[in-house]
Amino acid sequence: MPQISVDHSSSLAGSFDRRALGLAINRLAVETIDAKPEACKTVFRSNEEFVVGESEGPDAQVYVEFQIFPGRTPEAKAALADGVLALLAEHIAPAPGSRLFTAVNISDIDRESYRSATAAG
Repeated sequence: MPQISVDHSSSLAGSFDRRALGLAINRLAVETIDAKPEACKTVFRSNEEFVVGESEGPDAQVYVEFQIFPGRTPEAKAALADGVLALLAEHIAPAPGSRLFTAVNISDIDRESYRSATAAG
C-alpha cells in the first residue's frame, strides 16, 4: 500500500514520461512514509476536459491522490505531499501560454474494509 492515482489533462499526455514520474513517486513514498516498494501502485488517468472558473484556457491540471493505511504522522504526509509537488514541477512543464495546476491529496484508507488480490497468469 499505497494506492496512487495521477489524473492529468489529456493535453499533457505526450509532454512527460509517465513511467519515470510514477517510479519517482513510488521511490518518494518508500523514503517518506516507509512504504514497501512492491506495495506502491501508481495509475495514470487522462482527462479530456479541465475548466478553471470562467477561464477560456488553455489550462491543464495534474492531481495526485495517495490512499494509505493510517499511522503516518502529519509531518510525514506533508513531506510526501511537498515531495510530490516538487516531482511534478521537475517532470511536467506548462505549455507556452497555458497554466498548469497541480495538487496532491493524501488520505487514510479504512484498514478494516480494504481488500486486495493479486492474480498471476
